[in-house]
Amino acid sequence: MNTQNLHERLIIIGSGPAALTAAIYTGRAHLKPLVFEGETPGGQLMSTTLVENWPGKVSIMGPELMMNMRKQAQEFGTRFLFETVTQVDFSEKPFKLSTSKNKTFTADAIIIATGANPKRLNCPGEQAYWAKGVSTCAVCDGALYKDKKVVIIGGGDTAMEDASFMTHFTQDVTIIQLLDKLTASMPMQERVLKNPKVKIIYCASVQEFVGDNNRLTGIKVEYTDSKKTEIIPADAAFLAVGLIPNTGIFKDKLELTPSGHIVQKKDTQTSVPGVFSAGDVSDSRYRQAITSAGSGCMAALDAERYLSSL
Repeated sequence: MNTQNLHERLIIIGSGPAALTAAIYTGRAHLKPLVFEGETPGGQLMSTTLVENWPGKVSIMGPELMMNMRKQAQEFGTRFLFETVTQVDFSEKPFKLSTSKNKTFTADAIIIATGANPKRLNCPGEQAYWAKGVSTCAVCDGALYKDKKVVIIGGGDTAMEDASFMTHFTQDVTIIQLLDKLTASMPMQERVLKNPKVKIIYCASVQEFVGDNNRLTGIKVEYTDSKKTEIIPADAAFLAVGLIPNTGIFKDKLELTPSGHIVQKKDTQTSVPGVFSAGDVSDSRYRQAITSAGSGCMAALDAERYLSSL
């Protein structure tokens, strides 16, 4: 890339399924998009094991899928920068972006696909034992807990995947679910419910992470019906309690929902014409890799039409 000319027709912020699909489509349209990959290129799928619901593949490893998509985008002329966008100015055109490497770029159109990050519980002991037994990434840290007591907190697809993954390392996996039932998709539920290595505790809220000042040793829970408390022994606890959209830098720049998701005014267009969004950064409902990819396609087509109209 010619660093003397930092103006682009189209910039894509993000590098997950939404961003890379948008890059493939806009690359094929000869727009030569520039993608800012951010701190974690590939998004959430880089910490996922087998993906079994991606059309055309019975199963594929998450990192392999993202690398394939990235390579495909490159084949069509997409350029990538391992930089994070730290500030945006959408008040005038061309739009202005600042990066973590103190560079400033301008663009005629922008697609935001910055995804979302796992939520934390923010209860006592969580920060004290973070990376000392408490984590949000079973795939990243699971191998450290061979034959240990492992707790998964949550009842959705991510929690089910984490629980299934951890049974490769230990026969003592417990799921703590706040509700009286799981919220994961039925195939994911069935995989866990049929696994004798997994126990599920329902109607329990995590009150505190406890330990010996060096490592996590247990989780204090309160049962919602009886209000009784109990400490569940645990060497590791993996949080799978939802996602927070990565929209911090867009606050006061774009219209956001109360949960922090980017509002789409028409199709994938945000509250600023010429700025589009795709994937989990706007989607608080489906949050699937394939729906993110589909919205990336939509944003690409919308951005292409917008640029043609200028």
